[in-house]
Amino acid sequence: MLLLLCCVIATAQNQTDILIGNTAGLPVDSTAKFYVKNVVVKGNKKTKEYIILREMQFKQGDSISIATINAALEQAKHQVYNTTLFSEIKVGFTVLSAYDITVTVEVKERWYIYPLPQFKLVDRNLNEWLETYNASLKRVNYGLKFVNYNLSGRRDQLRIYLLTGFSRDFSFSYKAPYSNSKLTEGFVIEAGYSQKKEIAYKTTFTDSLLFYTSDSLRTNFVGSNLYVNVGYTLRKGFFAKQFFNVGFSRLTISDSIRLPKYNPNYFNNGKCSANIFQVQYTYQYVNVNNVLYATKGRSSFISITKTGLGFTGGINALTVEGGVNKYYDLGNKWYSTIQLNGKVTLPFRQAYINQRGLGYGDSYLRGLEYLVIDGVGSALVRSTLKKKLVHFKVPIPFKIKSVSSIPFTIFAKTYADMGYVYNKKEFATNLNNTFLYTGGFGIDVLTFYDVNLRFEYSFNQLGQKGLFLHTQGGF
Repeated sequence: MLLLLCCVIATAQNQTDILIGNTAGLPVDSTAKFYVKNVVVKGNKKTKEYIILREMQFKQGDSISIATINAALEQAKHQVYNTTLFSEIKVGFTVLSAYDITVTVEVKERWYIYPLPQFKLVDRNLNEWLETYNASLKRVNYGLKFVNYNLSGRRDQLRIYLLTGFSRDFSFSYKAPYSNSKLTEGFVIEAGYSQKKEIAYKTTFTDSLLFYTSDSLRTNFVGSNLYVNVGYTLRKGFFAKQFFNVGFSRLTISDSIRLPKYNPNYFNNGKCSANIFQVQYTYQYVNVNNVLYATKGRSSFISITKTGLGFTGGINALTVEGGVNKYYDLGNKWYSTIQLNGKVTLPFRQAYINQRGLGYGDSYLRGLEYLVIDGVGSALVRSTLKKKLVHFKVPIPFKIKSVSSIPFTIFAKTYADMGYVYNKKEFATNLNNTFLYTGGFGIDVLTFYDVNLRFEYSFNQLGQKGLFLHTQGGF
């Protein structure tokens, strides 16, 4: 039994940065428990200590069995890291006596404040901007972005965007995940106003967007959006969270867009403006080793959204969407992922702006980035197999307190995606109401603050193929 205990401690040292103190008098029964006499937090200068302790599944006064001490510390490390407040975390314990330990959590805080010049594309993704518009600098917004990811040290976020250029975007948001003493409730407040010089008014039969603009030089704005949203969050445990949101927006478009020449179904009401009231409920479950680039664990969600005060006509809609992601550690640096997502909007006859199937945001098949498939019902399956090739760090030649080096982790991968989008026959295009499939291979580069660069060579059922670049940041 003593040998078993020594193996447990040695394994913990290798995997979770365990700090071992005086081991005299350790229990020899692996079913015995350690008593957590104290939890010590180090390295937090801005973040409140109780915010870190809130993310740990054990606290001072709890007991942890010797057999599970390594797994418990590793889980605590992942949960604290998933706050995205820290660049490095060490979780360990020191043995004080036969049954007493002190758990130590040592963190290195990230940069939280980013008052930066902003350069933002107006197109759906980077590939469309590069390929379709030849990386035109006329199709970008520029201005100031101010973000504080930890405003009061309670993981609250303040965002302010002041952008102009191809379009205008002025927005503000404040998210406070912990607004009560039990750290289980939070709230969100956001508002903004934007103007556009072109609007996607219709989707062609070949699944490309048609844009309306008032003149060839795009000097006039042809649409605007004024919105206000408030939300309430509830998170009693560690992995499940509930969101309740209420929002109002006023959309306006140029008078010409509602003409038969363009799209009288844009708002489905024959008008050039719409006042939209929306209520949404979302249940989310996340238990993964890294929320920004998971390789182990599971996440899922289900969302119910009511748009508009009625049930038919205009842009009134009831949308139900759900998804499940499973991440598998296969051993020997091999990993696999399966992602499932489905959405349906009722009734099936919807305004054009409510027909968002696949190709918008993160809902797309790899290899169909240049196309959009409109519809009121969609299903998406993504599968990925990848191998971790190398991990290394590049030292920074000048001294920065919060960063001493830039890490790089490189994965090679292969993947296959499948999808389906349903739409009414009167809105049918080449790719909706048909089975979709794509595949390919690529490289993922994970670096500083979980910035993810994805280089993917994909092909699709249309016989098209090419190299696609995707970026995702932890900022």
